[in-house]
Amino acid sequence: MPKFRKKPVVIEAEQFTQEQVEAYMFDKVPLPRGVNFGSAHTHPPTRRIYSTHFTVMTIHGERATIVPGDWIMPEPDGVHFYPCKPDIFAATYEPATPPTPGKE
Repeated sequence: MPKFRKKPVVIEAEQFTQEQVEAYMFDKVPLPRGVNFGSAHTHPPTRRIYSTHFTVMTIHGERATIVPGDWIMPEPDGVHFYPCKPDIFAATYEPATPPTPGKE
């Protein structure tokens, strides 16, 4: 059977981090674009987080759960998002180097 290589495509992505969770929960810092807060069990005086639940809305109209470490990628429509586990992201994507001016 013939083999095919996936065409290289530059994507936009942001990794969801524990620091972002803590900043949102205790310092009211906005969540990354596309991330929705679901629920949490915390103790604000000690800045302790016992459990949290965050989601992104997918192009299929479903809410996908995300956890710190997951990557968040916007769909082409800019409204929906695709979550990706860190090991899959690392195996599939690499940093895109910006084009050198005048050599595009």
